[in-house]
Amino acid sequence: MEKDRIFANLNLDDAELKLYERYYGALTANLPAPDLVIYLQAKPEVLRARIAKKASRGESRIAPEYIEEVARAYEHFFFRYAASDLLVINTSDIDFVERSDDLQLLLRRLQEPVKGTQYFLPLGTSE
Repeated sequence: MEKDRIFANLNLDDAELKLYERYYGALTANLPAPDLVIYLQAKPEVLRARIAKKASRGESRIAPEYIEEVARAYEHFFFRYAASDLLVINTSDIDFVERSDDLQLLLRRLQEPVKGTQYFLPLGTSE
């Protein structure tokens, strides 16, 4: 739900956002906090390359400035995040799709407990 709120703040005008916030509050009032949130972070240029590689017709028209704005909004949100334990994973240098060793690296890290906010900055495996 919080991800949707980030996009709402970026894309809705004031009247739409006011209505969204009213429904957001009603829908999330009794939701429990997650045990763990994983934030997969990447540089905007990496995000653009991944979007291009995916070759989705709708996503191919996303402006580079919008991708940067979304990345900044996520960074801002997670900089203050305290609702649950948080694992921030910089994925700029790893590729879960093309390199299974990178996925295995992440899965090994997820076997360890996360308390508070922790960062995982894998360098990736060689191609």
